[in-house]
Order: sequence, then structure tokens, then C-alpha cells
Amino acid sequence: MPKSKDPLRSHPRLRPVASTWVVGAAVVLILLVTAATAGLGGFLTLAATAALFTGLYVVVTGRRSWALIPGRRAGAIVLVASLVAFGGGAALADSPEIDSTVAESPAPTPRSPAPTVPAPTPEATAGAEFTEDAPLDPPTPVAAPEAAEVVLADASATQSTALALLATLPIKGKAAKTGYDRSGMFGTAWLDVDRNGCDTRNDILARDLTAIVKSGQCRVLTGNLVSPFTGTAISFLRGTATSAQVQIDHVVSLSNSWQTGAQQLTEAQRVSFANDPINLLAVDGSSNASKGAGDTATWLPPNKSFRCAYVARQVSVKATYGLWVTQAEHDAMARVLTTCPSEPAVTSSFTPAPVVVAPPAPVAPAPKPAPVAPAPAPAPVAPAPVPAPVAPPSSVYYANCAAVRAAGAAPLYAGQPGYETPRLDRDGDGVACE
Repeated sequence: MPKSKDPLRSHPRLRPVASTWVVGAAVVLILLVTAATAGLGGFLTLAATAALFTGLYVVVTGRRSWALIPGRRAGAIVLVASLVAFGGGAALADSPEIDSTVAESPAPTPRSPAPTVPAPTPEATAGAEFTEDAPLDPPTPVAAPEAAEVVLADASATQSTALALLATLPIKGKAAKTGYDRSGMFGTAWLDVDRNGCDTRNDILARDLTAIVKSGQCRVLTGNLVSPFTGTAISFLRGTATSAQVQIDHVVSLSNSWQTGAQQLTEAQRVSFANDPINLLAVDGSSNASKGAGDTATWLPPNKSFRCAYVARQVSVKATYGLWVTQAEHDAMARVLTTCPSEPAVTSSFTPAPVVVAPPAPVAPAPKPAPVAPAPAPAPVAPAPVPAPVAPPSSVYYANCAAVRAAGAAPLYAGQPGYETPRLDRDGDGVACE
């Protein structure tokens, strides 16, 4: 019997040529690589794509192509099959796959663990974002243009209880908010007012956080905070998505101060107010956002144990900068402080120290004068001799001393009969005619 011929070899349109082997080998190789790297879904998708273009080529040209498809009818069948395979491959590619080798293999023994950074507290993150009145710290500290300045003359005014200090604050209505501008009226955010080389935000973070880690002299990178407003513990981590968890609250907000007297302050006093440590607290961002610009009459910390200290700070800040309170604010402050009447006021580090006037040195009493011995009694003065009585004039008369001598009366003394001066006693010594 004659041998039957191979139909692929006997039919001229189905006889393989070199291009058939080359293209076929390339397609098979690509499909194997895809199956190894992209899985079954990727393999089916690529195979369907190759079949799609091949079937389309046969249907349009009527040629057998590299895949030895005998005619247009077979090409149409391949075309339809490729579309079905393409859909199945796409579905498999979209479904998640479980890497069973990873799931079943034992976990490698860890090496020495790298230091972990505390994760942000989710509760503190909710609703927290930096605002104009609670901004982020600047890239580089900038010194304030003027030295810190307050209204109080010295710190002695705040050395009392907060309740007593409240009684000294004026009570007025709020002024209009016209002209309020945070940067224009209170300086750009977080200037270095105390001239220590660090901006105010990092100063307060370093003061209020514990276990802090810094970059350089100033910038706080991590730390722990128990927010005084809520008592919530927060692990602070500097970063774009985490820094706003901890914000610096103005105890008396800048907006409130503008409406209660800050419009009359100097620029240096307003910049000091915005950066004064007694007016600043590190708190959780959510509470700071809920407080906003509220005063004591509209907002108090949820942490009731902190309310006395919080209100005492507000009273101290307003007294330090010469601000007033509204009637509602005063009454709310009084209600809180009457529950803690001994709560002390807070003194600003910017306030001048009291001027201590030294008392005058005691004057030593003048020594008593030594007793003066009485002067001796003066010696008795002998009484002046009583002049001899002048005899009344007599009738005796001497013409001259010769007559006196002749009469035997020479010398003639004053008072004797016949004595005369200056006729007889020319030198007036009381003796005539010596």
C-alpha cells in the first residue's frame, strides 16, 4: 500500500515555513515568561491578545498566518475564542491572589530591632490642623524687632490670688473686630521674643513635653504630652501629617484680646502678648480647634481639674497687658475661681521685677549731753566804799594855797572846809595844796 501523506505537508497552504517556527517560538517564549511573572490571568490576557490579532489577520487577508490557520472561517473561530479568553484573563488578573508560600513559611528570626518612633495618637489627629492663630513653627527662628514689653509696671501686681486679681480688671463690652490681622498686628508666627535663639513654638514644646528629642538646639522632633485640656496622652512626632496633633494654644486668644483692649497696645506689646509663655500652652489639636477664640463664658477645658489653673492664667494675662473682660466673662471667671479661692495668679517673665526701696538706715539717737557742773558762785564783791559825806558848804574861804598853808590846813582834802576845785585842787585828785 502506498504511504498516506501528511496533510500539513501535502497542502501547500498548511506547509510550515521558517517564519512559522521563528514567530511561533517567540510567542511561546513570551507566553511562558508572562505566566511565570504575571500569573494565569496575565498569561491568558497575553495569549488572547496574540490570538485576536492573528485571527483578525486571517479573516481580513485570507492568508494562513504564522499559526497555520487554514482560512477565514477558522480565523473567525480563533477571533471569537480570543475575545472569550481575553475576558477570562482580565477577570483573573483583577482578583487578589494569596501567596501561600509566604503565609505558610515560618517568620524569619528578627535581628536587633531598630528604634521605633512613637505612633501618632489617632484621637488627637481627628480634626486637628494648623490655623492662623495656631500656626506651625517657622523654618528659621527670627528675633522680634523690639524687646519684650508689657503694660504692668512691675510683677508685684500679680503676686496675689487670681480671684483678687480678677477684681481689679475693668468690665466693658467687646470692641468691634475691625482691623484685626494676626500677622499685621501681632507679628509673624512664633518670633524669638526672649532672644534665646529659638522660636516660641519650640520653646513651649520643650517646656510642656517630656522625653523630648531635639534636632540641634531648638527643634523638637519627638516627645510626650498629656494635654491639660483633656488629660489625653499624645506621642508627638514632627512631620507633615503629625505635627498638628500638638498645637500651642493662646490662653487668651489674639482675636479676643483685640476686642478687649489690645487695639490700644503698642506693636511691641502685642508681639509680646502673642509670644508670652504665660499665655501659651501645648495642647491637643482637636481641643484647640474646638476652643477657637472662645473666652471663659463660651468655652472651658473638658478636663475639670484644670479649669482653675486655666482661668487663673486668663486673668493674669489680661491684667499683665491691661485688657478688660466682658460682664459675662467676668461672671464665668468668678464662678470658677470661687471654687478655688487660693489659686495663685501667674506672673509673666516679661514683667519688670518689683522695685525694692531699701528702708532708710536708722538714725542713731544723739548722745545725751554730759551734765554740766554748776559754775562756782562768784566771789562776793566788796562793796564800793561809801564816799565820805560831803560836808555842806562852810563859810571857810582860802584865797590861795598860801593862805591854806598859813592857816595850817594844808594839805586840804575834798570835803574839808575851804576845799575848792579847781581853784585850789587844780589836778582834781581830791587833795589841794599838797
